[in-house]
Amino acid sequence: MQRNKITATLIGSFALALGLSGAAQAQDDFSWPRLLVIATPGTSSGSFASTNGWAPILQEQKGVTVRVVPEDSEPMRHRRLVDRRDIAIASVSGAEMRSQAEGTGGYAPMTPASQRIMWHHNDTPWGFVVSGNSDIESLDDLKKGGYRVTNGIFSPTIVETITVGLPDYLDLTQDEAQDLITFVPASSYAESCRSVVEGRSDVAYCAPISSVLSEMEGAPGGIRWLEMPASNTEGWGRLLATRSMLVPATISMGVQSARGIESATSNFVYAVPTDADTDFVYNMAKWMHEAHDDYKGTHPLATRMSLEEFRNYLDNTPIPVHEGTVRYLREIDAWTDEDDAWNNAAIELMDAWIAARQEALDEAREKRIDIAFDNPEFLEILEAKTEGLEIFRSRL
Repeated sequence: MQRNKITATLIGSFALALGLSGAAQAQDDFSWPRLLVIATPGTSSGSFASTNGWAPILQEQKGVTVRVVPEDSEPMRHRRLVDRRDIAIASVSGAEMRSQAEGTGGYAPMTPASQRIMWHHNDTPWGFVVSGNSDIESLDDLKKGGYRVTNGIFSPTIVETITVGLPDYLDLTQDEAQDLITFVPASSYAESCRSVVEGRSDVAYCAPISSVLSEMEGAPGGIRWLEMPASNTEGWGRLLATRSMLVPATISMGVQSARGIESATSNFVYAVPTDADTDFVYNMAKWMHEAHDDYKGTHPLATRMSLEEFRNYLDNTPIPVHEGTVRYLREIDAWTDEDDAWNNAAIELMDAWIAARQEALDEAREKRIDIAFDNPEFLEILEAKTEGLEIFRSRL
């Protein structure tokens, strides 16, 4: 009798081992694409540098050829991800994803397309920078009039920040802002930031982790940062009505001149189209988690790609997460039923915005109205179709 029990136990253990090895083998049998193209902001950005840190490790460990493509134009990077499909993953801020979904500014005439978060990239500090010898001591000085602020036309989100968010923060109407401030267009991120040390502008909106800021810090006279203190609750309240994805924060990384400055943080993520292959996204999420110790030392921002940082971001983001990532997080007990609730609500909101914007495009075409971000007739239709929809807002 005892012998039969031992035999049964051994058979059961052997069967269990076969089952486990079969499951592991199933995961190992995933066919990675021969070529993986990832798009980031331009070569001067921390996103480009940090992605180039982990990409070679993925290539070595999984045998997939990885290309990191710098694309400074946010609309073009978005189009390449969801329309042209010549990239598989895009590094993009959550704020930009919100603009892409809601059709803000330059995204208004684009074909609406649903996206999902694949993994957390970094929590990027942002702030307003001036040259070291500038007479501007605070953002409130802009109310005096006669100053120039760089407007990064490469990003609809930055355009919204500069032309709407900044006036809101300063409690200026749009007309007052136009009278007091000269908005200087810049066609790339690097050009936008350099404008203050090159004398083409007085204030620029930049991320202190970018390599171009190190270059600027070394320019004659250096640079300074203008505070946006969290204690200015009225200013932040007005700003967040427009720039709903920002979070007040003290800058703790990046160039030395920015550290300790009270400003803002905007999270960057790796985004994929909603219909991205679930197994691919699952395996990317799995690799990003399991290989983090292998690549976290390749760039300071890579430390922000840990599961812990991603989990913290999931407690605040209003942007939906891809089902492949959800599957992996649930598998390792890092996803809860409560996460399902907010994620399903985020999916419904994304779907509602995409559907409403498509209705606006269809109506404009039917009425032969020019579909352009600066055509009031089209914008009137878009506003009517999206009226009443909740905006994507950080879950603070």
